[in-house]
Amino acid sequence: MSLKSLVAKILGKKNSKRVKKLLGYNQGNAAQKKFPGSEKYWDQRYKKNKNSGAGSYGRLAEFKAEIINEFVQKNRIETIIEYGSGDGNQLKLANYPNYVGFDVSDTALELCRQEFEGDTTKNFFHMEDPEQITRRAQLTMSLDVLYHLVEDEVFNGYMTRLFNSSDRFVMIYSSNYEKEMADHVRSRKFTDWVDSNMNGSWKLKEFIKNKFPFSEDQPDTTSISDFYIYEKQ
Repeated sequence: MSLKSLVAKILGKKNSKRVKKLLGYNQGNAAQKKFPGSEKYWDQRYKKNKNSGAGSYGRLAEFKAEIINEFVQKNRIETIIEYGSGDGNQLKLANYPNYVGFDVSDTALELCRQEFEGDTTKNFFHMEDPEQITRRAQLTMSLDVLYHLVEDEVFNGYMTRLFNSSDRFVMIYSSNYEKEMADHVRSRKFTDWVDSNMNGSWKLKEFIKNKFPFSEDQPDTTSISDFYIYEKQ
């Protein structure tokens, strides 16, 4: 007997649908579609008119904006790079002197360019744009991105660029433990990667616990992420 059949037999038809959803089954299909990879997954997601996720909206977005805006002002940050700019909704709450957003999705980038058209303080580029590969900033950021980089090669390349392109600070908003949650969600203990690969050139300056820690009862208004702010030594 398959797992889905066993679930349905034990819990009944109504409850089994909820459990299958939590397990990651596609409703109406016997098997899950093959995961296309991080880059294709997100571009397909935006093409289907889906947004960056609950973390970029509502009270979670406001919490992130409060922390980041205060840090930028306090440390007199002039230039910022964000790797994984998404649909731009989080950016609407930002107060940055000069911002560059990178993303793997052309669809998301076009959304941002349309949303912030005429704003000369904001620019958006594809992660693989060869003319932007050497761009640097005083602060580089990764917000709700790391646990979506399920492939080791993609994760390693992303982390290397995140740190190597910063002159002063790196801000990461993510979970920090090892757990595979879904095809497109893999939490990593990224602080171990920093310790092993940055050769002591970066120090964890500040850790800020999430104001709304994750709760299964409120998955859309709570988060698994916390703030980790590194300073260059």
